[in-house]
Amino acid sequence: MKKHYLLLSLTGTLFLNAQNGQGFYQPKNSICLSQEQRQQIQEEIANNRDILKSQGKLTENKKLDHPLFIWPVTKNPNTEYNNVWSISNHVDHNAAYPNKLQDWNCGTRTYDTTDGYNHMGVDIFTWPFGWEMMDNNKAHAIAAADGIIIGKDNGNFDRNCSFGNGNWNAVYVQHGDGSVSWYGHLKNNSLTSKPVGSFVSAGEYLGVVGSSGNSTGPHLHFEVYNSNNQLVDPYSGSCNTWNSSSDSWWVNQKSYVEPKINAILTHSDVAVFDNGCGVQETTNFKDSFNTGEKVMVYMYFADLPVGKSINLKLIRPDNTVAYNNTFNNSNFYYASYWYFTFQSSQFNQYGTWTASVSVDSETVTHNFVYGANMNVDDLEAKKQFSVINPIKNNQLQIVSNTMNSSKSKIEIFSLDGKLIDSKMVELKSGSNLIDVKLQKSQNYILKISDETRNEIFKITN
Repeated sequence: MKKHYLLLSLTGTLFLNAQNGQGFYQPKNSICLSQEQRQQIQEEIANNRDILKSQGKLTENKKLDHPLFIWPVTKNPNTEYNNVWSISNHVDHNAAYPNKLQDWNCGTRTYDTTDGYNHMGVDIFTWPFGWEMMDNNKAHAIAAADGIIIGKDNGNFDRNCSFGNGNWNAVYVQHGDGSVSWYGHLKNNSLTSKPVGSFVSAGEYLGVVGSSGNSTGPHLHFEVYNSNNQLVDPYSGSCNTWNSSSDSWWVNQKSYVEPKINAILTHSDVAVFDNGCGVQETTNFKDSFNTGEKVMVYMYFADLPVGKSINLKLIRPDNTVAYNNTFNNSNFYYASYWYFTFQSSQFNQYGTWTASVSVDSETVTHNFVYGANMNVDDLEAKKQFSVINPIKNNQLQIVSNTMNSSKSKIEIFSLDGKLIDSKMVELKSGSNLIDVKLQKSQNYILKISDETRNEIFKITN
């Protein structure tokens, strides 16, 4: 297939090919905070600590063990996706620059800049459709451990795509041992309503993942300091040799590469991932299709290794398999997708279909309706055949408007897509009576097909 390369103007790079194919998204990097902004935050936190201690709202015990974190990003319970994130960057352990990179696992999943900034947190970006997810509050930042809110920044623009865009929206939480976790780049006015000095439990909502401050697209910057205010990399690995974090700070540390199926979705047309900085993507989501329409099935992945097998099935309303294809991932990307276009001829039943994708032991499904909202006038216009409604005496009357006889297949479906009857018949010119056994006072879908055409009718018994 011919490959086309597009450059996303500010938010990342997109690879795309043909009507059936694959693509990837790779976020760009920028300094999350200037040195001045970081200093202002540290001063704000120190001042709030003093006030809260004087009010008896904040205590710390440095003899306590450091907290163990749960993952700080989760999906909104109403989000249809299976997962909503991937990692673009870890903490950079190589103090040299530029392009002198080393993360906790001795890899290069991090970045630095020409002016000497080495990345100081974990960047967790939303995928797929980061702007659409932000606008619809689909990805939440949550407290990684119990603690007290010791700072909040809000009111800042949240659709940024580069460096030099002012302050971010963020929440800062201090834990029992005195360590602090930062949650930055949140959506404006999405922050928890709890004021500074309030207790939050692990897993509690803090805000919506956004793109405020120095940001190249919606993501959470998760930054951690120990009780001595030293930067922490919460991951344990052979290239994390810092004394500030000699062991893992995670309840369950995630693997360096963690293959995920983020979503399987149906679309009416090709998704447009780049409409400009901060502009919501053209998703073309669709879950209900009229007869004659194509269906585009998209599968969205994170961290799929090269050669990983992907299985896609298209399952009819009667649970038979209409399409079954296994293929291999050809390249490694932090976020990627595959898509397939199915024409109307593929859909020989009407009702609820299921698209199913499997990678290893994980299977994710997505349901959609085909043949919904069919208009009687549309169905019966310019037909070779016509049908007399309602059915009388258990005989279906089909009128052929041609001069010649034709051998045709007749299929009758319930409105929920279940096949009720199927038979081959010879349809002669004029009126034809076909014996059927259908329930009284029920509506059905009739499909008449031969080698050259499919015609669809609504019928009533």
